[in-house]
Amino acid sequence: MTTQKTSSEKKRYYEPAPQDIDVANFRKVVESRRSVRKFTDKPIPSEILDECLDLALLAPNSSNLQPWTFYVVQSPAKKKQLVKACLNQLAAKTAPELIVCVARTDRIDEMAKLNITEFPFPEAPPAVQKYYRFIPYNYKTGYFNALGNFKKVAFKVARTLDKQLPVTAFNPADAKLWATKTTALACENFVLALRAYGFDSCMMEGFDEPLVRKILNLSDQQHPVMVISAGERAEDGVFFPQYRFDRDLFIQKV
Repeated sequence: MTTQKTSSEKKRYYEPAPQDIDVANFRKVVESRRSVRKFTDKPIPSEILDECLDLALLAPNSSNLQPWTFYVVQSPAKKKQLVKACLNQLAAKTAPELIVCVARTDRIDEMAKLNITEFPFPEAPPAVQKYYRFIPYNYKTGYFNALGNFKKVAFKVARTLDKQLPVTAFNPADAKLWATKTTALACENFVLALRAYGFDSCMMEGFDEPLVRKILNLSDQQHPVMVISAGERAEDGVFFPQYRFDRDLFIQKV
């Protein structure tokens, strides 16, 4: 029999914001993160690498569908191929670790079901179960884009009625963009975690995508977003001082 949680029981799951965060150290982590082009040969301890990956997985993501996979490439043969796929960049050739960050649109249904079976209460409330039975269709487009085309027509009709609707995937490119945006957030978590542990990274977007797909045997619904090289910064590992343009170019208060 399903039992509903009382308000007092649910309060056990409420997580108040921590009050003892050191903002100065957080700023130091963010400001000292650089795109490092040359690493020493010092390895990253496996427990630290795993901790950084775990922190990456805590990144915000739509409906907790977590559409990502991080491939830690440690096979010497695959790593050699991956360096080639990264255009033999120094950041790739010298890095102790190479991680391929992949956005996935191929297991939306699987993740939705896990959100029901692994909900933190003993049983997912009916509203949650209903939500996760519906939400996959927001990101799926169907065979020959049939579902995407149907949604496009439905959304046009809804607009004529002045109805507000959430962003949805009308075609595979929309679904890829959704998964890529979310995966990029996890990548940022990962590189900041590395910096907090005293290691550095380079987020490489310039790579031979077909070759990366071949190395990892990726499907058409698995999209390489970036290759992250990671390790200890060499003394000459950062080539130029960091600079940014005037903040007024990027920040508007309306």
